[in-house]
This record gives sequence, structure tokens and C-alpha cells, in this order.
Amino acid sequence: MNVPRLVIAAPSSGSGKTTVATGLMAAFSERGLAVSPHKAGPDYIDPGYHALATGRPGRNLDAFMCGPELVAPLFAHGAAGCDLAIVEGVMGLYDGAAGRGELASTAQVAKLLRAPVVLVVDASSQSRSVAALVHGFASFDPQVRLGGVILNKVGSDRHEAMLREALEEAGMPVLGVLRRAPQVAAPSRHLGLVPVAERRSDALSSVAALADQVRAGCDLESLLALARTAPPLACEAWSPEQALFPHPAPSRNGGSAPGGGAAPVIAVAGGPAFTFSYAEHAELLTAAGAEVVTFDPLRDEVLPGGTAGLVIGGGFPEVYAPELAANEPLRKAVADFAAAGGPVAAECAGLLYLARSLDGKPMCGVLDADARMSERLTLGYRDAVAVSDSALAAAGTRLRGHEFHRTVVEPGAGAAPAWGFTRPERRVEGFVRRGVHASYLHTHWAAEPSVARRFVEAAAAHR
Repeated sequence: MNVPRLVIAAPSSGSGKTTVATGLMAAFSERGLAVSPHKAGPDYIDPGYHALATGRPGRNLDAFMCGPELVAPLFAHGAAGCDLAIVEGVMGLYDGAAGRGELASTAQVAKLLRAPVVLVVDASSQSRSVAALVHGFASFDPQVRLGGVILNKVGSDRHEAMLREALEEAGMPVLGVLRRAPQVAAPSRHLGLVPVAERRSDALSSVAALADQVRAGCDLESLLALARTAPPLACEAWSPEQALFPHPAPSRNGGSAPGGGAAPVIAVAGGPAFTFSYAEHAELLTAAGAEVVTFDPLRDEVLPGGTAGLVIGGGFPEVYAPELAANEPLRKAVADFAAAGGPVAAECAGLLYLARSLDGKPMCGVLDADARMSERLTLGYRDAVAVSDSALAAAGTRLRGHEFHRTVVEPGAGAAPAWGFTRPERRVEGFVRRGVHASYLHTHWAAEPSVARRFVEAAAAHR
């Protein structure tokens, strides 16, 4: 596979990676290029802006959750047929999973993709020192190819001249200079940027403004030329069908259920309150024989017709607790479905929605637990093993996942917990009850496609 590609990195979080990456995606897309958007790490929100900028699904590349061996194949799957791929990094260039060396760092992803790196530097409080900073990042790991710098938050023409002079002495190309432009910043709250689904009209304006800013301040021709220096990738593109069924069976065509018959309907929660999902999950469910249908728990009062399985992923139900509580018909439909043994896979926001209450507002009451907002941020990668047999995973199944929330569920685990964490701390977490698997843990099913197949089989059996 030979798709031109760039990794957009930074010395630290808050330097402007999302601004530059999203602006570049939009600017190149406006020129008629098919741009494949990617995000290193487990972030769900930035890919929404990437999708808005390119018209293609934003995809994550997570070497911790999926393993380094899947990074290039998943990239090739997403970038197939594209003219250019842009990968937004995570945190600082060399920051990865705590205590695991380079694992899950932007640098590791860049090396796995054999992609040149563009370093976005917040230059607001420095001049000649920028050369020392960039030199350190360029020389720290010789296998990481730093192809140039984009200077962000530059204050004036004089400031720019000093920065350019310093980097010229260091032999590092300056590929762009962006001035301070707070008017295009996307609003944030307790878990990062506000998702696109909650502010689509404003988000479109923000992305257009980012494209204008990047087009005016960056050398797009030089950036494209740098992207084209990436060598071919010697890997097969990931395929949901191949991942599920390495030895193809004639009946596995995404249009029929396991064992034959019509495809079971898997209802997937969406809308402003449930915006977190990986594109590969729906692809795996479809490849396993399901019909995937999205519904909005804020507005829809019934589950999609023929629902045989229910997936409720992450998002911000705490922001919409009054509206979710007010939709009593759907809350009852979800509770009735779970009570009848229907398979339900709930992650983080889905866990909150299945609880009795969220910040005192009634939720679905599927779980004997209550949820509330907390001052404490729970954040980090987890090594997990399934404790209880469920519609999602057999006991003993090992997965790596990620927690990211400012809420607390009490109790934190049911009589049959969902997961046991082995690192960084040993504890059990989540709930398995009848067909329900509910947990705070976000997982990437490409790492263990059997969970999608098992879930579709459970849905077909329930139907």
C-alpha cells in the first residue's frame, strides 16, 4: 500500500495538534483530495471533527488496545483509495502508556506507519530556544523522521522572524506559521472538546475557519511533498470479514444471521448523548451477520423495529440527564428488553444510562446501581480479563481497554462483575446480568473480533 501520509505531533498536549490536523484535513479536502483522517490513541472526540473536515469516518490507531501489529493494517483499511492520510498524534510525541516505554505513543505509531512527522510547536513564549526544543525532539529517536515544524500561536512578524532564524540555524524546515486565533477554537468541558454531534452547525463553521487559517499560514505544497516521501507499507489491509472468519464460509456475507435467516437488528445508541464509537465496531457487527441501526435515546421513544441486540457506547449522558430521564417510553423499552434477556453491550455512558439514576434523575433501572458526577477524573489504559460469561465475552477473555470519566457508579461492580483489571491496579468492575454486559471500560473490538461475533450470535438466538 502506498498512500502519502503525515503524522501531526507536538511536544506536549495543548500545542495545537487538533487545530493543525483538522485544518490540514479540511484544506486538502477542499482541493479535491480524498483525505483519510486518523487519530493516535483512544480519543473519540477529535475524530468527529476529522470526519466533518474530510467526509470520511475518523479512525483511531491505538497500539495499546489493538496491539502494534494491527496499527498498519487498520490504517491501510481506513486509507484505502485515498490520496492522502493525516494522523493526529496524542499527547507529546514520545508520551505513551504509563510505564510501558514507547507503547501507544505518537512516535511508535509514526514508526509503524513509516510516516514523516510534522511537529506543531506552541511558540507563544519562546524565540531562539525553539531550535533547542526541536533539535531534542528530532534527535531523541533516530527512527522517528521529523520532516518539519509548524509554529503555532506566533505573536508578530518580528516574533516569526526570530523563530525562523533559529530553526534555519538548526536545519529544520518551517512548514507553517499560525498566528493566535481564538475565534476558531472549539469549546471544551470536563472531558475535552464538545463533540461535533452537539454543535454541528458551529462545528462546521469552526472547521471552515481552521481550513482558512491553515491554508493562509501553511505551505500546503511542501507538506504534500513531504507526505509523498513515505515509503510503501508492506502489510495487508485489515478486513472485518477476514478478522471474523479467517476461513471464509459461503453464508458470511453480512446479509444473513449466523446459521441462516434474516440478519438480526443490532440497535446502536447515537445522537448528542452517545457520540463515542469506533467505526470498526459497526463494520464487525455487519460482517458478523447483523443489520446495524442507529437510534437516539434523546428523541426516539421506541427501539428500532426488530431489535435483537442493543449497543450503548460512550458519550455524555451526564450533560443530558434531564432529557434522557424525560424520555420515559424509551427507558421502559430498554428495561423491558434487558429483562427479557436481550443482549446489551454498554460502555461508560451506556453503563450510566442503564443505572437506576444519574445525578438523581431516573435512568433505565436495568442495574441496581446509581451514578453521579465526581470531581475526580479516572483516566488510563487497563489490562482486563472477563470475569463472568456474558453475551459479549466468555469468562477468561483478555482485552486491553481505556477508562475516561468523571462519574462514579455505586456500587462499582455487581454480583457478577464484567471485568477484572490486572494493571495498573487489581480490582473488579462492571456488571453482567442476564444478557447485559455493562462497564466503564472502552474496548476496541478489532483487537478481539470474537466479541462481535459472540454478540451477534446472542442477538440471533434471542430473536
